[in-house]
Amino acid sequence: MSVTPSSSFDGTALSPGCEILLLEDDPPFRKRLAAYLRQLGAEVTEAGRLEDARRQLRDLRFEFALVDLHLPDGEVLGLLREGAFSENTGVVVMTAFGGIKQAVEAIRLGAGDYLSKPFEPEELPLAFARCRSQRIAARRAEHRAAETGAAADQVFFGESLRGVRSQLDTIVAAERRLEHRLPPVLIEGETGTGKSVLARWLHRQGPRQAEPFVTLNCAALPDALAEAELFGHERGAFTDAKRARIGLFEAADGGTLFLDEVGSLALATQAKVLTAVEEGNIRRLGGTREISVDVRVVAASNRPLDDLVRQGVFREDLFHRLNLLRITLPPLRDRGTDILPLARHLLAKIAARHRLKGLTIAPEGEARLLAQPWRGNVRELAHEIERAVIFGGSTAFDFGALGAPATPLSGGWRNPAWRMPESGFSLDATVDELIAEALRETGNNISAAARRLGVTRDFVRYRLPGGKTAP
Repeated sequence: MSVTPSSSFDGTALSPGCEILLLEDDPPFRKRLAAYLRQLGAEVTEAGRLEDARRQLRDLRFEFALVDLHLPDGEVLGLLREGAFSENTGVVVMTAFGGIKQAVEAIRLGAGDYLSKPFEPEELPLAFARCRSQRIAARRAEHRAAETGAAADQVFFGESLRGVRSQLDTIVAAERRLEHRLPPVLIEGETGTGKSVLARWLHRQGPRQAEPFVTLNCAALPDALAEAELFGHERGAFTDAKRARIGLFEAADGGTLFLDEVGSLALATQAKVLTAVEEGNIRRLGGTREISVDVRVVAASNRPLDDLVRQGVFREDLFHRLNLLRITLPPLRDRGTDILPLARHLLAKIAARHRLKGLTIAPEGEARLLAQPWRGNVRELAHEIERAVIFGGSTAFDFGALGAPATPLSGGWRNPAWRMPESGFSLDATVDELIAEALRETGNNISAAARRLGVTRDFVRYRLPGGKTAP
């Protein structure tokens, strides 16, 4: 029974300097295999007995192990059962005719593949590649299981994000031309503006959409743990490293690695991220060998990285490398009337998730949505809508929990739900308030305020306190 090779195998499983343990009690055959592997650039440690191999596994770290199942002093199944091989070591077992049952047991215990003797040495690279692909697939599955909210949302762009969409289209077009060694992308914006959703959208539109999208919230991990999570570690590399594990750069090989809140990484970790981005090489904690990876990095920050550079908490060289393609997401309060179609978009998604139909937003609800400052941005809006769906008890939501709709003199007349009160209101006072608002937004610049209002400078001057009495 042979494992089907990964469709992404590119022949690079045996990179230069790859360390391999070769356990075979037949000296001529062992020498032949070792010579072939050394021709490929591997560093081979030979052993002819089980105890020799056990000692080497205690003292050294191996990328792969090629082991005969039956040896003069025992069986390799014992090594597998006792966990002698590192989790980062891909094990290929060799068995003579009739040993299929033991080979299947070896795979159940953690071996990646087996070869039936006799075989040609040229079969070894493919067997090692299958082992590596399996380890990467297992790490990806482990990471996916740990992720929360991993489902990608469809991005709602709207009129206010037309410029962002144009940038994204340009980036995707460039990626489809390049395909390999894609440049990093930096997404900046306040918390809750949709940076992770945008990163996932970018991955799904590009040439690597069939490859993994791996995420790491850098702010959620201590410095030492973030480094181990990104680059992996060998067993015993630090106090709690009871088993070896590959990092997320390796897990994302061929795909996209999304580093959310990248500004939270320690400076030492930032230096290693820069090396990985620029050179495509990483080194596991406690390891000595460089590992080649082809990962497209998308980084996000809720604070402008150039500000962090000036504060001395973010490396300038890494900032310049990430800043090649930068996208800035505006806060929700700056997206104008796009809030309403966005709210309807989110309501449709949430209603579909709860299997509800016919849900709408009442005119009073629209007025309240437009009047909110939305400090939590799109995330806060989505939570408010879901709360209304769960507790609203209605099909037309007015979002009464948000408070009273805006009054005429605080801008409520611009809300589509506002109706002129029967008691009337002061048009003159409303005009004065609009002028005061324009002056506040322009820093009391009369000319700029007049341009925003679409009136002459003299009109604004006349409406200023004391201006109406002027000749």
